[in-house]
Amino acid sequence: MGFPSKKADAPAEAASEINPGPVEYATPNSFDEKSSSVDVATAIEDLDKIRHAHQWDPNLPKDKLDALKSAIEHGDIKEITETDHLFTDDSPYEEVRAAVRNTDGGEVACTVRAWILGMIFVTLGSGANMLLSMRSPAINFPALVVVLLVYPIGSLWAKVMPTRVFRTFGLEWTLNTGPFTIKEHVVVTLMSNVSLSYAYSTDALLAMQGKPFYNINLGWGFALIFTLSSQLIGISLSGMFRRFLIYPSSMLWPTQFAYTSLFYALHDKSKSDGATSNGWVISRYRYFFMVMGGMFCYYWIPGVLWQGLSVFAFITWIRPDNVVLNQLFGGYTGLSLIPITFDWTYVSAYLLNPLVSPTHAHVNTLLGLIIFVILTSIGMTYTGALYSDYLPIVTSQTYDNTQKAFNVTKILGDNFTLDIEKYRNYSPLFLSPTLALNYGLSFAALTAALVHICLFHGKEIWYRFKTARNQEPDIHLKLMKKYVEAPEWWYFTLLAISVAFGLATVLGYDSQLPWWGFFISLILALVFVIPTCMILAISNIQLSLNVISPFIAGFIFPGRPIGVMIFKVFSTITLGQAQTYGIADLKMAHYMKIPPRVTFWCQVVASIWGVFVQIAVMNWTLGAIPNVCANNQVSHFTCPNGRAFFSASIVWGVLGPQRMFGPGSMYANFNWFWLIGAGFPVIIWVLGRKLKIGFARHLNAPIMFGAMSWLPPATPISFSSWAIFGLIFNYWIRKKWNGWWCTYNYVTSAALDAGLVLSTIIIFFAITLPGVTIPQWWGNVDVFNTADASYTAWLKTVPDGETFGPASW
Repeated sequence: MGFPSKKADAPAEAASEINPGPVEYATPNSFDEKSSSVDVATAIEDLDKIRHAHQWDPNLPKDKLDALKSAIEHGDIKEITETDHLFTDDSPYEEVRAAVRNTDGGEVACTVRAWILGMIFVTLGSGANMLLSMRSPAINFPALVVVLLVYPIGSLWAKVMPTRVFRTFGLEWTLNTGPFTIKEHVVVTLMSNVSLSYAYSTDALLAMQGKPFYNINLGWGFALIFTLSSQLIGISLSGMFRRFLIYPSSMLWPTQFAYTSLFYALHDKSKSDGATSNGWVISRYRYFFMVMGGMFCYYWIPGVLWQGLSVFAFITWIRPDNVVLNQLFGGYTGLSLIPITFDWTYVSAYLLNPLVSPTHAHVNTLLGLIIFVILTSIGMTYTGALYSDYLPIVTSQTYDNTQKAFNVTKILGDNFTLDIEKYRNYSPLFLSPTLALNYGLSFAALTAALVHICLFHGKEIWYRFKTARNQEPDIHLKLMKKYVEAPEWWYFTLLAISVAFGLATVLGYDSQLPWWGFFISLILALVFVIPTCMILAISNIQLSLNVISPFIAGFIFPGRPIGVMIFKVFSTITLGQAQTYGIADLKMAHYMKIPPRVTFWCQVVASIWGVFVQIAVMNWTLGAIPNVCANNQVSHFTCPNGRAFFSASIVWGVLGPQRMFGPGSMYANFNWFWLIGAGFPVIIWVLGRKLKIGFARHLNAPIMFGAMSWLPPATPISFSSWAIFGLIFNYWIRKKWNGWWCTYNYVTSAALDAGLVLSTIIIFFAITLPGVTIPQWWGNVDVFNTADASYTAWLKTVPDGETFGPASW
């Protein structure tokens, strides 16, 4: 007896199967049984669909591709039938088989209990995260915390709440449908995922409303419709692209494997079969809590007791003042050529947990790091190109010509406009080698994504456009076809309403963004939905518009910093919501067999409610906390994200990209990266398609470029250690102890992250927030007395009263 209606959970009785023939889900024991249960013509049709979908699939093992090719070429009935079963009885991907079950238990998903728990956690989580995001250092409660907390609460609810059935307006409902089901657990998680992270638009709102910043308050109405539209447009797009990004089995979305494995571990406490797990029989449930407890206790060592373990740059400890050694081996502003860290935070902070990403992503990331960051940065620094010898190698800080942080207030005139005379008397803006490369590689990643998708997936996209839900016979899509689909017109309607809110934002208020600029921001995001989401789905590497959107806006709207901010929000978060919360969560619902209409409503309702909660908390904080957003705020509510947004809006909206990357500017040559990004996939395509070089199938130019988009503020140690841990688990352990890997790898991933999150939260509230002094000894003090850690590892030092750089600008 679900809520709000039985239809949302009910099977679609009239829905046709993908294969009209009598295909059985159970694997027959003999070839004769197989051939009788599978129509050969249907099997041939299946294999042809599979061939279209997987011919350039880097995650599908070569033996399966060879079997597929052989069956189609030879036309042998037995071979065709066996190959069809290989792809249709279960997922052809070992990763999916390890993390997702090929059955549907039929548990109830849409219940009053799930909605009440979901809305409570959305309210508490989104409000707390909004408040804490305005503090420095910031901390947040991720959805993983909700997964862990809601399970005991839901189980307790099932034991103590009455099971009485009520009837309201002809609808039957109850507070207690029985045991807390795995699908209810997923529904609460889906609601939390789309709403817990603070809305991206609040960064721009804080930059506008904060008194140390623009100090412009356009009112509650502006804040609400701005945030609602920016949050919901991405979710509406995600539903419109399901045929490309959700239904295909090749769209793995690896980040969901940790969640699905955790759901099964919590709801199934049975022991493992030692015969299939290299002798391990401990249940995934017990194993999860043992590993989580171990990580919870362990993190107190690098987090509190010996912080030098986080970046174990022992060479810089030996020679703390040697600039070259600090540049090459340091982990804060250096290149970490010996990447040693004992802190899981550094490993998983930017590219997320390495245990869920495929091996080809680890390899491509390492190649990109070595070729395009480490070697290029060394070349720039030690040749003095772009005055790099006066700057740290790795930092997101921008500098003036006295080696101090660039002060944007020194170039501003009235009403936050650029004062040319002040600018000429002050300094040009200098970028560290890796920050300059960050812009170039961001340019390259986006053009590479477009060309890569056209070359390697163009035919596949056209095929999926025509077939919609009638695609290759993936077992999970088969199981989902018994549920009534959320029609596309729902998502189109949501898009129309969200776009109307966006137009009201830019037309009804002094936003500095014209209506056509708003549509350009949406088109920019729309163009990259399929390319970036396909790359994310197969590699777990996310490409963002965070760099390119203000770059484009600065060219189109020079001198309009607020307009640049709003443009950046609409383009960046539209794509980000579609990637992270819209499509990725739809895939989790797909894997866990959540009825699509239930998924739609829990995402939309939770997003809308989360917006109201976060805007209320933000405005309360701005009005109730004295001196909020100031650098010297006594409780450290300094609005770090709003401050970063404000500074970026000045750089891109006032100073402008024309002066940094335009013709004749210091960084003009970085525009060549647009062409480099477009050309690199062509080279890989020629190697693989024309020259038939086998390893080229696993090379991916967008990953090589795009994985570096976090660097800086990330440092190379996070990327190299991420790849190393990933290769240890997903290559070495997977090959040597495959049974253990299939049983425990993704549970290990979830446990490590859960232990780290819980430990970080406790440390924050027990030590960081009250200002408790950590042990003051060499491992927490002297290890930071290096040129690397103090941000002074530069080859040349500017004497007092002098400057470096060009004579005029």
